[in-house]
Amino acid sequence: MTLARRIIPCLDVDAGRVVKGVEFASLRDMGDPEELAARYNREGADELILLDITASRDGRATFLETVRRVAQQLNIPFTAGGGIRRLEDGNAVLRAGADKVTVNTAAVERPELISELAAQFGSQAVVLSMDVKKTNAAWEVFIRGGAESSGRDAAAWAREGVARGAGEILLTSIDRDGTCSGFDCGLTAAIAAQVSVPVIASGGAKTFEDFLAVFGEGQADAALAASIFHTAEHSIGALKKYLAGRGVPVRLSR
Repeated sequence: MTLARRIIPCLDVDAGRVVKGVEFASLRDMGDPEELAARYNREGADELILLDITASRDGRATFLETVRRVAQQLNIPFTAGGGIRRLEDGNAVLRAGADKVTVNTAAVERPELISELAAQFGSQAVVLSMDVKKTNAAWEVFIRGGAESSGRDAAAWAREGVARGAGEILLTSIDRDGTCSGFDCGLTAAIAAQVSVPVIASGGAKTFEDFLAVFGEGQADAALAASIFHTAEHSIGALKKYLAGRGVPVRLSR
């Protein structure tokens, strides 16, 4: 049986507002997270991901309140993350209404965090977020919002993260982020070949053809986008109809 490919809007949140930048910089305001979540829920999104990009700087209270507000608008799976460093942080996010938590910098610095979360909540609730950039012909994992190299090879870190209990990988190409130049299908396919869990491709979506490519040559299980959905440049429903018409298995709204 072929599993349906998923379309996932992403809300990058800063101080309670949705923002979007280019290559993780030059952020601009894109709207209210609650309103956008409600719209994507109506439009037929398969899941929603919310990432608080300044949680470690601004503290947890604002982030958890945003998670609660967004969760109330959804009847689809909901992943949230940002500044999750301890088991208690993950528990708080899930109690606020998320179905899954995503970890990034803290997991690189202390990989045992992945195992702790998976043991407590199950691998299905743990998403390993990887921000990856091409350096010297290699794909390298970056942390702290893409500002600092971790020195880790992307494929090796993906394998380790899954071995420690991550049930899914959110793979973002820093080089493509916000550029509308298409997903990095080479990167996505390379990571997908290394792991047995679903890989969510992120960074660079612009056209329907970009999604078709990442589900084909990119071997992605899901595709995430922000800019093109926030601006209503493309509707999720129209995208899914396009993909279905070209043989990609997707869930169509009734």
